Amino acid sequence: MSHISFSELKNWNTCAFYHKLTYIDRLVAFQGNEYTAFGTAVHDVCEKLLLKESIKPEELFLERFREELKSLPKDLDIRKKLAVDMKSQAEALLPHIMPAVDEYFDDYEVVSTEEPIMIPIEEFSDAEYNFKGFIDLVVKTSDGKHHIIDWKTCSWGWDARKRAEPMIIYQLIYYKHYYAKKHNIDPDMIEVHFGLLKRTAKKNHVELFKITSGKKRTENAIKLLAAALYNITNKKYTKNKLACHGPFGPCEFYNTEHCT
Repeated sequence: MSHISFSELKNWNTCAFYHKLTYIDRLVAFQGNEYTAFGTAVHDVCEKLLLKESIKPEELFLERFREELKSLPKDLDIRKKLAVDMKSQAEALLPHIMPAVDEYFDDYEVVSTEEPIMIPIEEFSDAEYNFKGFIDLVVKTSDGKHHIIDWKTCSWGWDARKRAEPMIIYQLIYYKHYYAKKHNIDPDMIEVHFGLLKRTAKKNHVELFKITSGKKRTENAIKLLAAALYNITNKKYTKNKLACHGPFGPCEFYNTEHCT
């Protein structure tokens, strides 16, 4: 059975033709940088801390950060000063992870970390697809509710506009929807949260906040998912020329033989 992940859906929503080039034609696109290396390393530390594994957080971060940097494309010019700054930023951030979680949830138990999701998308009947994902953290509180947390590394935090951006929020909506199906849990007994892991913040280094995930928002998210699958299945690859110049620079395929 074919599958779709949130990152794939996000790329399709940005530009269906970009999705074709990367997921259908298998052209190599973005492969990471220092920021993704930092994020992966910090995520790994979060997982080990929540599972109460005996680790030295700073040492584990440095080990994983170096591994991720080495795995980046050979032609990428690693910014050494940035990498050194990130080491110091991690040292300031990591001690705040567990205290922030303990204060936010108070009485809780860890259900899972990096939980895999591979659940049939029943809302789309034209073809068989699974929704694929990995949930960073699930905890259960004393009131019986399950809480899904997705860690996001960032600089100083998120402004109000980003906190309300549908394509950011929908990731947690999908995780809740398919986690409920996987475990046959009433969606009303599941809440979703983002956990911001801030590199440059002077205070409030770790911030957790709840996202509303009611029926209307879930319906909107599922409609978008079904629309994407319909267009992908029917090979409709419309170019979004407004996405050629994104917030982080031009698309890697812009003005190339693949997209003119």
